[in-house]
Amino acid sequence: MIRKYFTEVQRQLDLTLEQEENSMNKAAEVLAKVIENKGLIHVFGSGHCQMFAMEMFYRSGGLVPVNPLLLPHLSITPVAKLSTVFERLEGFSKTYLELESVADQDAIIIVSVSGRNGSVVDMALAAKELGMNVIALTDEDFDQHVASRHSSGKFLKDLADIVIDLKVHYGDACMSLEGVEQKFSATSTILGMTILQAITARAVELLWQRGIVPPIWTSSNKPEGDRLNADYFDEYKNRISSL
Repeated sequence: MIRKYFTEVQRQLDLTLEQEENSMNKAAEVLAKVIENKGLIHVFGSGHCQMFAMEMFYRSGGLVPVNPLLLPHLSITPVAKLSTVFERLEGFSKTYLELESVADQDAIIIVSVSGRNGSVVDMALAAKELGMNVIALTDEDFDQHVASRHSSGKFLKDLADIVIDLKVHYGDACMSLEGVEQKFSATSTILGMTILQAITARAVELLWQRGIVPPIWTSSNKPEGDRLNADYFDEYKNRISSL
């Protein structure tokens, strides 16, 4: 089963590179332009998808101007079920985004496998109203199985400027076993993290090609880390609330 899972993950990664490379390049162009224009890259997800905001924020080798939208209500801690309740609600994502430092030269990455819940659709709508580019990581086929939970009837993919399709099985879990009713072992985390690191790499390359020194965090566990990061803290501490 271990080898079977690895094989399936590799298949999905290969399919992602084959079919989504153009979208990933477009996303990297957006990120590079945001940084060139002194904007911020906001990252949003609910439940386990908050991991993607954490992955991009304050990460060794990651881009500095990243603002993680880590609303506590949508976290799986301290009570997991509440994250499911809140991710379905409409009405607070817009207010939350407006409490952050936002501008029309910014972009937002929204990650949701289903793309159907009120919080992510609301966030995409709010970002569009502010003039941001919206990049979505989502399963484009999810709407073939279920309806949107948002009053607009829309899914995240319907609102995004750039959609990167997560090549997951319906419901994310990919393994099955005779006699076990549910599928198990999800793949969206591996796919999504790989996509985000890949578009980060391309954005860094684009900035360098344009003569712009890419703002990149250095590990604070390296001797030079604190010194190299100090100026970034000074520059962004009043713009990125989590710093």
